[in-house]
Amino acid sequence: MVARGRLRVYLGAAPGVGKTYAMLAEGQRRRGRGTDVVIGLVEPYGRRLTLEMAEGLELVPRRTMVYRGLEFTEMDLDAVLSRRPQVALVDELAHTNVPGCRNEKRWQDVEELLDAGIDVVSTLNIQHLLSLADVVEEITGVRQAETIPDEVVRRAEQVELVDMTPEALRRRMVHGNVYPPDRVEVALTHYFRPGNLTALRELALLWVADRVEEGLQRYRAEHGIVAPWETKERIVVALSGKRGEEALIRRAVRIAGRIPGSELLAVHVARDDGRVGADPVVLAGHRALVESLGSSYHQVMDADVAQALLQFARAENATQIVLGGAYGPLHEVLGDRVVAQVTRQAGGLDVHVLTHGRRERAKASALPPLTGGLGRGRFWWGLVLAAVLLPVLTVTLTAVRGFGLAGELLVYLMAVVGVAVVGGLYPALVAALGAGALANYFFVQPIHSLTVARVGDASVLVVFVAVAIVVSLAVERSARRARRHARASAEAGALADLATSALRDRDDLPALLERVRTTFGLEAISLLQRNGSDSRRWFVTASSGPRSPERPEQADTEVSVTDELMLAARGRPLDAADRRLLHGCAAQVAATWESRRSRQQAEALSERAVSDRRRAEALQAAASDLEAEVAAAQGALERLRERRTPATAAQWAALCDRSQQAVRRIGALVGDVLDLSRAHAGALDVHLRPVDMDEVMAVALGDLGPGGHILTLEMTEDLPDVIADATVLTRVVTDLAAHALRRSPDGEPPAVAVGTADGRVEIRLADHGPLDVEAREAVGALVPVTGLVPRLCADLAQMIGGELRWEATAGGGLTAVLSLPAAAESGNAARRAAD
Repeated sequence: MVARGRLRVYLGAAPGVGKTYAMLAEGQRRRGRGTDVVIGLVEPYGRRLTLEMAEGLELVPRRTMVYRGLEFTEMDLDAVLSRRPQVALVDELAHTNVPGCRNEKRWQDVEELLDAGIDVVSTLNIQHLLSLADVVEEITGVRQAETIPDEVVRRAEQVELVDMTPEALRRRMVHGNVYPPDRVEVALTHYFRPGNLTALRELALLWVADRVEEGLQRYRAEHGIVAPWETKERIVVALSGKRGEEALIRRAVRIAGRIPGSELLAVHVARDDGRVGADPVVLAGHRALVESLGSSYHQVMDADVAQALLQFARAENATQIVLGGAYGPLHEVLGDRVVAQVTRQAGGLDVHVLTHGRRERAKASALPPLTGGLGRGRFWWGLVLAAVLLPVLTVTLTAVRGFGLAGELLVYLMAVVGVAVVGGLYPALVAALGAGALANYFFVQPIHSLTVARVGDASVLVVFVAVAIVVSLAVERSARRARRHARASAEAGALADLATSALRDRDDLPALLERVRTTFGLEAISLLQRNGSDSRRWFVTASSGPRSPERPEQADTEVSVTDELMLAARGRPLDAADRRLLHGCAAQVAATWESRRSRQQAEALSERAVSDRRRAEALQAAASDLEAEVAAAQGALERLRERRTPATAAQWAALCDRSQQAVRRIGALVGDVLDLSRAHAGALDVHLRPVDMDEVMAVALGDLGPGGHILTLEMTEDLPDVIADATVLTRVVTDLAAHALRRSPDGEPPAVAVGTADGRVEIRLADHGPLDVEAREAVGALVPVTGLVPRLCADLAQMIGGELRWEATAGGGLTAVLSLPAAAESGNAARRAAD
């Protein structure tokens, strides 16, 4: 059985970094060592240095394929297999083969070579990896049509990064070492912008780093290495699942942030021994916070928490463990068993014990808070009422002396109920105990003593205190329910108000965030969006308030909206009820953001569809114009090739002139196509400013060139300046004039009229040429059906804020109407006034 060949891949961040050159250099090195090396396929793209590096290497001829009437060349897989070299150099691993080849993708051809025992050296750009296709499209705006599964590249024995800084790559492009000169300008202003190149370079570095890490982990596993290797700082933070651990998470993130290149992993150990675990809601909040801060969340199951933490840390090759420390007097005496075990068994791991008192203590009872459901003010008023009312009642009952013990206790009970209504449970309990003591001292035998002589009196006192306590609890529960109902009503009102605002201010995120900020009394709030695949990088989508947070760690409160969105607020701390309401507001914010994004995507798709349609129309027009000129040139050349005709020198000269004119016209049309593509790509620089129409018309008519160009020109006096780019406007007027001259028959020159209409300046160029059916149907439209020049002029006019439409000429023909915005002041009139 033949041993499988080995694959080596040269990976680059973008075209032009030197992958193909590095591949050929590797082939030359191996050839120099006596290895049998052939070039299965190389794409030099005319680059001189690449061609020179390929000299001396055997080249397997390509296979020619015919597809849709056109010839293409692909790697001849069968020829390479028959040649059976030791090493084959195959460029562009992600390339899609021409239909008709044995395999759809070139990497599948490479797989056959590897299966045959042939080593392969290949090249690849980071944007072609399938897992990064969406990220690259988001960065560059270009969807990659050719992709390759990541697993194919990960199986390679070696992946070497061919690195180059964005500045160096752009210099290479300017020097013409990557693209032809006519493509450099568009490339530099679009795909090869510094920001794009920096992001692609970072993606390439991270991908290669991950693959190196995989190799390291595989080596450690194969050799049974357990001790951590500090090749990269990995910090594990242990989460118990209790409330209040957000501070622990943020502290661990700050520790990791001080170590460049470090990685933070949060882990929660869920018990599998039947004991009560953590609150799932709390864990979900911790997970959202961890992931929003750019870290990863993990959960393992084990009965021994300390042992599970250590096993996880060693499996991940962690170097540090962060634990939440002891809190409270009981823990200070007894110590934390998990912390002690982890510290004792950590070995080479560094253990950080972070003590803080912000975690919520376990509640030993279900007693209500001190102020109950009524507020602190009413709590103190209840105590004051009990302190005043009970002595007054005692003095009154002592003076009256006729109610009996039962009646006196009923009067005290009414006082306790009143205190409960005013102050809640705890003031009522104080009043109940105080009333019982007063009744015992002043009205139970023996008088003025806390002892009770009769058992019946003691029973009555106990029942009184019990009834007073039950009544106090009932009043407390009723108050709490009333407050909860009021809170729910307030939350419903706030959400309803927010929904109304969202419907009124559709897609207005700042206004919606301002409403959220004012509702909660916050200083500032931001809607943050994660920057692509980098979970540590955020950018502000919308904000409200001064110094709004730009990152989650700058916020006092953060709420996860979606997987990629987060609300970050700065200001007063929010309690649990406020945070619950903020979660509801976050859902409304998410809906508004999604609506705005959907609308923007729909607009982008609409613009792309319009652009694609315009591009298709331009190519159709170019094909039509080129076809006619090519036919004229071919006809003239065929006649020149015939030695018998024409017979005279004048006829020879006429044919030569016709051929030359056709070739020039073809060159001009190709230039128009390039200009049109630049215009669609946004690569033409446009500078709008007031432009004098007299100067534009003089230059445009002069640019028609030598020859008998007869046309009539009529210009209105005191024409205002137009707001346009002088160079682009001159180009448009010149092309339209030339188009009108070509269409007009002899003896009927085109007419040019420049005037004003509806506050705009109009340039009308009328010819008297024939109109075909399609042209008649297009009259009144912005662009005629055929013709590259009208299409180019329409697009250029739109770029400078103008509009080009077409009308029927009186007496036959076509009139181009170019409408431009006028400047605020008449330029010619102002100059004449100055003269």
